[in-house]
Amino acid sequence: MKKTFKMSHPKIKRPRLVEAIKHEVKKYIKREQRKTLPPKVDFWDFDCRYGADEASSEVIHVSAINKCISKAEAEGLESFYLEILVKPGYRTKKPKEEPEIIEEE
Repeated sequence: MKKTFKMSHPKIKRPRLVEAIKHEVKKYIKREQRKTLPPKVDFWDFDCRYGADEASSEVIHVSAINKCISKAEAEGLESFYLEILVKPGYRTKKPKEEPEIIEEE
């Protein structure tokens, strides 16, 4: 999804519009996560970008999308750009930490 969301509408009030945008994004992410995984892929991962426009967009984490939308509302932006691209995700094992050996004298 690559989309520029408008934060103004002649009939819909701004708080309702913000909630509708958040709902649309959440619905898109859920729909993409339900798709069947290719072989040897553990989960669907997302590359996300947010900015006032496409040229000034910055990379963000999926969990920061709602915060960025709320930030756009607080700043009073007329529109903002949001990009969410799906990619295959692979789990990695955490390295085991070796316990420290305490020598007693």
